[in-house]
Amino acid sequence: MSDQTDRPDDDLTGATGELPAETASAEASNEAEEQPKLQLQVEINKPSACERRIVVRVSREDIDRYFNKEFSELMPEAHVPGFRPGRAPRRLVEKQFRKQIGEKVKTQLLYDSVEQINADYHLTPISEPSIDIDAVQLPDEGEMVYEFEIEVRPEFDLPQWKGLKLRVPQREVTDADIDYHLKRLLENRGRLVPHNGPAEAEDYVVCDIVFRHEGKELARYKDEMLRLLPKLSIVDAEIEDFGSGLAGVTAGESRTLSARVAPSASNEALRGQQVDAEFHVHEVKRVEAAAVTPALLEEMGSFGSEAELRDAIRDSLTNQLKYRQRQAAREQISALLTEAADWELPPQLLARQTARELHRAVLDLQSSGFSEDEILAHENKLRRNAGEMVAAALKEHFILERVAEEEKITVDERDFEDEIRTIASRQNVSPRRIRAQLEKAGGMDVLSNQIVERKVVDLIMENAQYEHIPFEFPRRTEEAASHISVCGAVVSEIPEATSAEAAPAEGGRPGEPRRFG
Repeated sequence: MSDQTDRPDDDLTGATGELPAETASAEASNEAEEQPKLQLQVEINKPSACERRIVVRVSREDIDRYFNKEFSELMPEAHVPGFRPGRAPRRLVEKQFRKQIGEKVKTQLLYDSVEQINADYHLTPISEPSIDIDAVQLPDEGEMVYEFEIEVRPEFDLPQWKGLKLRVPQREVTDADIDYHLKRLLENRGRLVPHNGPAEAEDYVVCDIVFRHEGKELARYKDEMLRLLPKLSIVDAEIEDFGSGLAGVTAGESRTLSARVAPSASNEALRGQQVDAEFHVHEVKRVEAAAVTPALLEEMGSFGSEAELRDAIRDSLTNQLKYRQRQAAREQISALLTEAADWELPPQLLARQTARELHRAVLDLQSSGFSEDEILAHENKLRRNAGEMVAAALKEHFILERVAEEEKITVDERDFEDEIRTIASRQNVSPRRIRAQLEKAGGMDVLSNQIVERKVVDLIMENAQYEHIPFEFPRRTEEAASHISVCGAVVSEIPEATSAEAAPAEGGRPGEPRRFG
């Protein structure tokens, strides 16, 4: 294509030296298709395994080439006073539109150069580049210089993932297991009745709670209803002797227990400290389990008989066993694959990924049929150990992502539909509603990563060697209160769900309407 900047610019009619509009447009299109690589000078610094600080110099030749391309595309339709559209001389078009075209050229050069750097230097970005576009100057002469920071997947040798030796739990679901979980379901469908005597294990207490440290009040909660299980889990602390510490308590009595604050608590001064938790009990309540009636069977899932309900419980326990087996295998896979992954992860990356990991874990538990209370307890545990657990999850993700790339494992629309249908069936809601919730919360990307990781784990498990170990279904030993915090109230990260959407095998409060799924 001829260099149009050398055309005579004194022909005000535009009839001499001008390309017809159709020709100019076609040549601009061909040039775009055959765009040569940018002549970049790139300096890359590596503050850590995941951080890159990059200084880029874009040649004057490339800047002029981009300007020429933009003006060539603009010429056939440029509106300049005194000339018909597309008939103004190049010199006048450049003068009038220089600033506007300059912004477009700068943006396109930034985009193309970052993309080329990612490809040329085999970077795998895990965040957007931090470029202050307004601060980047496009000079009238000489090269354009800019710098940016970006987080990337660390460079590492892929560990051997075939032939891993794994130990996974195995057992049969027995009638005794079903009896226990049916009892819990009937308790959840029952009601709480006042109890005038001392509280016993699994009774409920209605109480005020005051957290103090060295005599200073930290937080106060009123009229909380808690079940006397061995441990109390709150957002940023645990009380290990909760059940035994309040055993025998009566209405009007106060007791003070010790709470261990989590290392991830928002109050740095309290991290790892013991604080006092004073419980003033107003009422003691006891569970009166519901009877199995046709109305209750219909409400719990349109079951025709108690036998059908027991079959549904067996299916739910079987799914939970599969989840436990998979989790046990995955934990070992993660430990084995990340054994040599001693990369330093930026604190900002860990902070950003905490909420994402919470969402991913919740989706995984929901699709496996766990109760809302069990999910809340898991969320509290993840919050308390956020730094360590998220760092491990990120390292595992990077390795599984590499395996997925090498094995060409991807996600398609059918994968999304199957996963959403599974979650929907567990919660007894429509797939359309689950998809809408995910899209509103920005969870589709999380779901995509989860599906890819599951496919990779499936592949690893197919190539693993197994040893089966005994397993007992866990009994609920932890009361979870996701809104109670030593440092003050918090907002749960768990996707919003109504009580009718929950699908517990056990858990919840007696008297709360729940579906069995």
